[in-house]
Amino acid sequence: MVRISIEDGLVNFDVEGIDKLWSFKSRLTIPLTHILSVKIDTEAATGWWHGLKLVGTQVPGVLTAGTFYENGGIVFYDVHDPEKTIVLELEHERYQRLIVEVESPHATLRALEKAYTPKGKAPNR
Repeated sequence: MVRISIEDGLVNFDVEGIDKLWSFKSRLTIPLTHILSVKIDTEAATGWWHGLKLVGTQVPGVLTAGTFYENGGIVFYDVHDPEKTIVLELEHERYQRLIVEVESPHATLRALEKAYTPKGKAPNR
């Protein structure tokens, strides 16, 4: 699972517990201005194929954690429970997408949408 915090125009994605070992990451920091979109997507982490695993762990139906090459871009996963998955589309970052499990997807989605301005929309203030 990933804990998300927002401060000073940055979003911190802190990988929790043993997932640091499985994903080979402990934290990702992304500027809010690099987020194109955020959505809840319970299907994003289901199935057995998530692209070419570059570094990390994948046990189909149990855990997907780490860095994968998928659809022409680099994607970071940290998901045990697909029902708690959010997907962030990014620009100007190493990762094209982040697919992560959070404790409360709806609350996380609201907090992120309040903090960033989706491309082509007026600010959410």
